[in-house]
Amino acid sequence: MEYTIKLDEQSGILLFTITRAEKRNAVNYTVMTGLKEAVERAKEDDVRVLAVTGEGDRAFCSGGDLSVFHSLRTEEEAYAMLSKMGAVLYELATLPKPTVALLNGTALGGGCEVAAACDYRIARSGVKIGFIQGRQSITTGWGGGTLLYERIEPRYAFKMLSEAAVFHAEQLEVFGFIDMIDERAGMDEARSFFENELTIHSTVLTAYKKMRIARWDSYGLKERIEQEIKQCAALWEQEAHHDAVANFLSKKE
Repeated sequence: MEYTIKLDEQSGILLFTITRAEKRNAVNYTVMTGLKEAVERAKEDDVRVLAVTGEGDRAFCSGGDLSVFHSLRTEEEAYAMLSKMGAVLYELATLPKPTVALLNGTALGGGCEVAAACDYRIARSGVKIGFIQGRQSITTGWGGGTLLYERIEPRYAFKMLSEAAVFHAEQLEVFGFIDMIDERAGMDEARSFFENELTIHSTVLTAYKKMRIARWDSYGLKERIEQEIKQCAALWEQEAHHDAVANFLSKKE
């Protein structure tokens, strides 16, 4: 199994962990399925918060597994993969429960998109975070760019996306992307962060989250994410992207 789903019964926090430390917790189709399973599980009454993290302390999530997705060559092939994960992240973003990404290590590319789909982000001090998709001649393609513009000021979102740079957690706390920095980013920190919310009845938390979801619905969030996915798929089949990925993979060998 390349993921785990575990409920902390005392706090009601459901923890989804990508267990692919040897791949820097990169997303493949199994992880997509696991995250969808966790979102569905989080809808049950005994869950108050959904937390997402990666195994170990090197990486939260390094994005899509290029060794798997590099075989996708055409726009249609790319769209099938991107839309699959995009649908999962839309469900994560619109889950009627609080959600948090526990950035225990580096978050790059699609890993940042997963983090952006969560309501909050807790980061370990000094971790590196970056929407580096531009370096591969593509855009965000799982909905993360659209969601980033919903999370922080547009000028900061634009800088993070267009620079394709890697930032430290402390810089992104100033941008508003990181909500809490600690020496660790695990379940203890999640319990501390949600200390007050965990005393509130879950139906109240759900009602407030639904207000935010209704606002997104009125602004066409789902449709805007779909446009992002299509845009990325069109860029994916270009030689510039395939050359960039091939160059990256050759350096790893």
